[in-house]
Amino acid sequence: MDGLPLLSIVLFLPLAGAVLALFVPGDQPGTSRRLALVVSGVTFLVSLLLWFGFATGTAAFQWEERAPWLPEYGIGYHLGIDGISILLVLLTTLMLPLVILSVSTTITTRVKEFSVMVLLMETAILGTLMALDLFLFYIFFELMLVPMYMLVGIWGGERRLQAAMKFFLFTMAGGVVMLVGIIGVYLLKGSFDYVDVLKSITAPGGALPIDMQLWLFAAFALAFAIKVPLFPFHAWLPDAYSEAPTGATVIMSAVMVKVGTYGFLRFCIPLFPTAAHDAVWTASILATVGIVYGALVAAMQRDMKRVVAYSSISHIGFVMLGLSAMTTESLQGSVLQMLNHGVSTGALFLLVGFLHERTRTRIISDLGGIAKVMPIFAGVFTLVMFSSAGLPFTNGFVGEFLILTGTFKNATDGLQPFAIIGASGVVLSAVYLLWMYQRAMQGPVNPAFSSPDDRPSNGAGGRTGLVLADLTVREMMVLLPLAALIIWIGVYPRPFLDRTAASVEAISGRMALPQTEVLAGGTGARVP
Repeated sequence: MDGLPLLSIVLFLPLAGAVLALFVPGDQPGTSRRLALVVSGVTFLVSLLLWFGFATGTAAFQWEERAPWLPEYGIGYHLGIDGISILLVLLTTLMLPLVILSVSTTITTRVKEFSVMVLLMETAILGTLMALDLFLFYIFFELMLVPMYMLVGIWGGERRLQAAMKFFLFTMAGGVVMLVGIIGVYLLKGSFDYVDVLKSITAPGGALPIDMQLWLFAAFALAFAIKVPLFPFHAWLPDAYSEAPTGATVIMSAVMVKVGTYGFLRFCIPLFPTAAHDAVWTASILATVGIVYGALVAAMQRDMKRVVAYSSISHIGFVMLGLSAMTTESLQGSVLQMLNHGVSTGALFLLVGFLHERTRTRIISDLGGIAKVMPIFAGVFTLVMFSSAGLPFTNGFVGEFLILTGTFKNATDGLQPFAIIGASGVVLSAVYLLWMYQRAMQGPVNPAFSSPDDRPSNGAGGRTGLVLADLTVREMMVLLPLAALIIWIGVYPRPFLDRTAASVEAISGRMALPQTEVLAGGTGARVP
């Protein structure tokens, strides 16, 4: 595989598929859908070469590709992945074909356009995870806005335009501020290349002045906080998640928001270490508030999709708490929890979508007894629910345990209280998830629903109301890979941790240095 531009192939295969889909006649929706499924599936298969060929034990970027683009402005085409990005790249390439397969019966209008937008979204997300040029990263970061705005605004619910506009304005505003920060880094270091800038910053005398670090850190952090979204920048999320079609919701929750947490770890902490250290308490407070707030508000929702939406705010708060602590354990737990959150929350949204397709409602009080009518569905829902609640031997437990352990170990910054309060989020998640399961899945069957196996009895006339069939083969094919990952990571997480260890240790080791050593020779050197 030496010499093969593997990253470019994975990156641009979906874009090529989107271009091909444009030439499919509009009256052949099945062709567009199959094309999108094949292209995204092939992209996933090619990306598996990254997993099996990944060299553990090194923090260096792998499969790097460099080419001049706008050399007069210091802008180049530079791609690469390391232990921080490998899991998210694989998560993205896995989730997109599952999304396309899952909506084959729900997206029936403008199928060609939907396929194009999904494939374009995949290229945009992958670009942010692979780009090692700051300007190139910004292009892919903003590119995500267009297809997601279309997915929500065209195929969403009744309030889709309002939700799409809110999402667009929030994230675009953050992106513009980040662009100012990127230009600031270029003016100070003379390059947009991330690797070159990082080498310059870590060299003796190369650290950025403290006052500049604070401003640049704030510019980057605002964009990523909105994308995550970190409390209190979450106002766009509930409406966008609830109004978006199921496929778009899964893309947003499972992969798109991870660009925000990835950005904190990739850019904010390594490029502006002193500012990041100064922001530890602020970030920890916001993350902990998000954990508790998201869980409490989720417990008050009556719409299943909004329950999962607010639970996403709570669970992404764990990721941010681990990033704030900046210990080896907490950072490694955060990277793994990015993957776990994508798998578990994506699966929950898929299950809610499958149920809504049958019952035509997401209101919990309108359901009841679903487990008796759809036992396989209820079984899968139970597994995913336990995963989201962090039950031992599921993926959620491993990530949250590492995050809380690593946060508690950060005695230097006194973060033990945040670990203790954050742990309450685990209990609260079990409360609202079990509450939702009990009312939707258990109890008497709502008379409005019936099973395909119902037979006439006592002259009742047979089936009544909506007939709820259990999971189809297609739906089980969508959920099976996610269920397998839940169990695999929960029982044997070592292959995932091995791939992230070196990159995480490189960052945490540098952040553990005394501030005078971090800024060695820098113009803004701080004296303890």
